[in-house]
Amino acid sequence: MKNLLVVILYLLINIVGFAQDQPIRLGVAGLTHGHVGWILGRETKTDMVMVGIVEPNKALAQRLSKEFGFPMTIVYDTMDEMISETKPEAVAAFGNIKDHVKVVQACAPKGIHVMVEKPLATTLDEALQIAHLAKIHNIHVLTNYETSWYETNMQAVKELKKGTIGELRKVIIRDGHKGPKKIGVSTEFLEWLTDPKLNGGGAITDFGCYGANLMTWIMNGSKPLSVTAVTQQLQPENNPNVDDDATIILTYPNQMAILEPSWNWPIGRKDMELYGTKGALYADNPTQLRLRIAKGYSNYTEETFLLPQREKPFNDPFSVFTAVIKNELQLSPYNVYSLENNVIVMEILQAAIESANSGKTIPLK
Repeated sequence: MKNLLVVILYLLINIVGFAQDQPIRLGVAGLTHGHVGWILGRETKTDMVMVGIVEPNKALAQRLSKEFGFPMTIVYDTMDEMISETKPEAVAAFGNIKDHVKVVQACAPKGIHVMVEKPLATTLDEALQIAHLAKIHNIHVLTNYETSWYETNMQAVKELKKGTIGELRKVIIRDGHKGPKKIGVSTEFLEWLTDPKLNGGGAITDFGCYGANLMTWIMNGSKPLSVTAVTQQLQPENNPNVDDDATIILTYPNQMAILEPSWNWPIGRKDMELYGTKGALYADNPTQLRLRIAKGYSNYTEETFLLPQREKPFNDPFSVFTAVIKNELQLSPYNVYSLENNVIVMEILQAAIESANSGKTIPLK
């Protein structure tokens, strides 16, 4: 009897280990997002296997099929058809932002986990619907931001928590580029990226979400007391229906954040500055971090750190997604990928749009 129990235990351990080693079956919802190459070009990784794609635009699917080598036999017209035929365990959304809620509505009741490209939704109401579905069906819904892969952001916040620059007083976060048309995004991407319904807005949502996400993480989920925003349209010929430049001010009891999302930066950027009572931290890009400590009135010491890429699984969003699904990784509350963080992001963005439209500061409840 004892030997039989040992054999059973051995088999169970091996079965569990085998299941843990199996790649996650992944479906892709949409191919119109310009970031879709991140998953289509990931064939060298073995933690996920792409089993199905939903894309009604067959000309686009054919073009990407030739570029990335996936067979057209795995391309379906609808979510229901793809899920029924391929039985995915997870879905990555690479269509317009308005469709995120529809993807979760199709996946959640079937226990399928979802990762979306930033932002989570186009409105706070959609974000709350997604959060409700994730809770009642017990699925993970992660939001992917490029800045989540930046080791400089992680190290800057570690230094902040250590008290290196004293108490935090001001944060400035700048994100953006020359504009979608100027940098040459695809026609399919441009079509919805500059549509206020499908994208939720212009630069204020496309890049404003980065700063709102990072600030919500830095503040450990505390919401700002108020949101004030102004927008401009500096390229009406390229972005006739949406803003392309914005400034968003978030006030907290003892801090202020200034977010500067824009489609008018001459050079693409995603950088963050943290100012404390003793000094400042500058996360210039994914790998360069500068630390300044005040010495007297205007003098300071400066140290520059050249950092490596983030360690696995944090160097790749889909590795994070896989590790979370397999219970190999427990993300901290209000982390940059989390649902609770990104619902607050949508509350901030909705208030920012309301502020820009009304010319008033919007208090948050």
